[in-house]
Amino acid sequence: MYLSHSTTAVAVSASSFSEFPRYKPPHILLNHNSPTAKEEVKTTVKTSRRCFTFFLIFPSSIAFSPSSPAASIPTLERYTDEIEGFTLLKPSTWAKMEKAGAKALFEEGNGRNNIGVVVNPVRLSSLKEFGTPEFVAEKLIQAERRKESTNYAELITVAERLDHGGRPLYEFEYKVDSTRGGMKRIFSAALVASKKLYLLNIAFSDSPESPLDGDTRTVLEQILHSFDSTV
Repeated sequence: MYLSHSTTAVAVSASSFSEFPRYKPPHILLNHNSPTAKEEVKTTVKTSRRCFTFFLIFPSSIAFSPSSPAASIPTLERYTDEIEGFTLLKPSTWAKMEKAGAKALFEEGNGRNNIGVVVNPVRLSSLKEFGTPEFVAEKLIQAERRKESTNYAELITVAERLDHGGRPLYEFEYKVDSTRGGMKRIFSAALVASKKLYLLNIAFSDSPESPLDGDTRTVLEQILHSFDSTV
């Protein structure tokens, strides 16, 4: 049973999130050619995909600030928002920040690396109605590449798993090099539950001078895989 905004320490041995900078989001429209789009929900899909457009720009909206060296992450702890209906692991030393548009935002002490969660109402009942993981990943990378600030964007992995209620949850990992924040490794997850679109974003510096090491990647993946709904 979850307690509202609860924290429970979980030991992790590893090496080792940024402000919401002002930026002009790209104009993205998902058409109705999704491989799994349903004819009977076309009107709903059109409306809900305008909300889903935020997912395609959300990672960069909190990810890009000056790079910094990785820091030690001694422990992870469980964070649960019972009101909004989501839960995840987070570094115990990262502070919870208040930012417009985010239901939860955790930053490393220097504010360079972050974890953010956004929750938006939608009319769809399943993420599958947006499209396959590959379809969404392609739209995501296309959106990144269209930004004037983006020098480079590369998709690394796409995955699908089920949440605790058996609903599809998509996971993405990609690299972005931006004039607004340097090189970043982005881990994102998306889930639709109870007519809400849940979006997780993990942004971490990955510069040539301080590349993402194996231990840190393992911890970030653990955070990604811990993301779930509580509804």
